[in-house]
Amino acid sequence: MASSYSFDVTTGCDLQEVDNAVNQAQKEVTQRFDFKGSHVLIDFKRTDSIIKYEAEGEMRMDALLDVLRAKLIKRGVSVKNLDIGEPQPGSHDILRSEIKLKMVLDSETAKKVSAAVRDAKIKKVTASIQGEQVRIQSTDKDALQEAIAMLRQGDFGVELQFGNFR
Repeated sequence: MASSYSFDVTTGCDLQEVDNAVNQAQKEVTQRFDFKGSHVLIDFKRTDSIIKYEAEGEMRMDALLDVLRAKLIKRGVSVKNLDIGEPQPGSHDILRSEIKLKMVLDSETAKKVSAAVRDAKIKKVTASIQGEQVRIQSTDKDALQEAIAMLRQGDFGVELQFGNFR
């Protein structure tokens, strides 16, 4: 009997790196001239995987989001995993918004990944959705490498992570 090999496709963010990026963004905002004397707040709710931020005016809100994105990229956190909400007006020209971090593959993305593997028609490769991950199986290790290369080329709206090789 031929042995079967597999790997899992998942997504997520390193919450410690997100926390570090938020702290770096807070430090930069306090030192920047264009934010002096204005209301700016960045808060990371680690348990909910949400970054809440607020600033005075749309220009400062956009600048704050740019600083936050730059720090996240610098720390190696993919901006594909950010679900940025629409700014909501508050009192005194303050805008509030939140960024939800995509920590798991939702069912729609998992279906897209599974369909992409099937549509690629790589010999002896099967994909199955198992909760919040997609398991790719084959009897040939080279076919699995080909599947990984194909998935890296695709755009699924999130950064895919490959792990649990067996």
